[in-house]
Amino acid sequence: MPSFTFHPGPRLLAGAGEASSLADKLPDGPCLFVTDQEVVRLGLTDACCVALEAAGRTVVLFDDVEADPSRATLMAAVYAGEAAGVQSVIGFGGGSPMDVAKLAAYLLGSGDDLDTVWGVDIANGKRLPLALVPTTAGTGSEASPISVITCEGGVKMAVNARPLTADWAVLDATLTLGLPRHVTAATGIDAIVHAVEAFTSARLKNPVSDALAREALRLLSANLLTACNQPDNLEARSAMLLGAHFAGLAFANAPVAGVHALAYPLGGIHHLAHGVSNALMLRHVLAHNVEAARDLYAELAEIIAPECAGQGSQAQAAVLIERLDQLVSDSGIAPRLRDHGIGEQDIPALASEAMKQGRLLVNNPCPIEEADARRLYEAAW
Repeated sequence: MPSFTFHPGPRLLAGAGEASSLADKLPDGPCLFVTDQEVVRLGLTDACCVALEAAGRTVVLFDDVEADPSRATLMAAVYAGEAAGVQSVIGFGGGSPMDVAKLAAYLLGSGDDLDTVWGVDIANGKRLPLALVPTTAGTGSEASPISVITCEGGVKMAVNARPLTADWAVLDATLTLGLPRHVTAATGIDAIVHAVEAFTSARLKNPVSDALAREALRLLSANLLTACNQPDNLEARSAMLLGAHFAGLAFANAPVAGVHALAYPLGGIHHLAHGVSNALMLRHVLAHNVEAARDLYAELAEIIAPECAGQGSQAQAAVLIERLDQLVSDSGIAPRLRDHGIGEQDIPALASEAMKQGRLLVNNPCPIEEADARRLYEAAW
């Protein structure tokens, strides 16, 4: 067996209503509750907040998190927590509230300056106790030690360090019932990309992350369209939530790569949903990687298309790319950059911005230079 390191994620609570039990898992004192206004409007936070207050915790609600949260939003959450003297943090919602909660808990606990901790394994201080509750099945943010924040000029900056791993994560599929199709599709494709990129990562992939990535892809590919077409199907929603969590654990150890690197400028500059951005670039980056990652793509192809077993690796890799592209289309995501208001004249700027994602590009199975990025955006346009 080759030497490897695997970092487990948070302790896991799974089941309906488990978020209400967090009051027993967090210390006494005020709790910073990070979410967004839509999650609050839908009433998804009610039971958890009531349970916290019944246990004597003051809930400091911060619900101003937007998609692709900004540095200003992150710091506003930190200031709210400082002013209230919070002793713990809960992130409740999609990837954006969870990313803000993770980094706010770290900054509040460590006292570090944000600009000193960007990057991989630089943040090494102590954070406040932290729990994360996903309400979408996609980002896997509850499983990972990564927080991505949008800074000036739309540049995505990240802190990736083990102290950001939560103490607790709650998987309650009832919180995802009835999600709109476009949200289900985008977050589901995001999770699939996590699984595929973790399995093919050029750095740090290992037998444990591989096993998680394979099972994640099996669960997600088998249930995505059911969840889209039957939004109240609890079995499909549960499978999606578990698959997204497994994918999050996988990429927390074997980091994502070129699809994400080229997706980030689409979100940062053009404000596309992260999962949509990944969907738009998925086929084209996989095709770019196909020779370098052919055997790994062939292995994944047998998970989503068992009938291709026995074919040659080149044919199997082609099947994987076609099936994933079909999932994107069948989920309802418009597949071209032009469908989302991005002009051909925007491509040079996108390619230039993608080159700033060196922490992701280094994980890709083969190099992506700026000329490659421009060609891939052109293919996606």
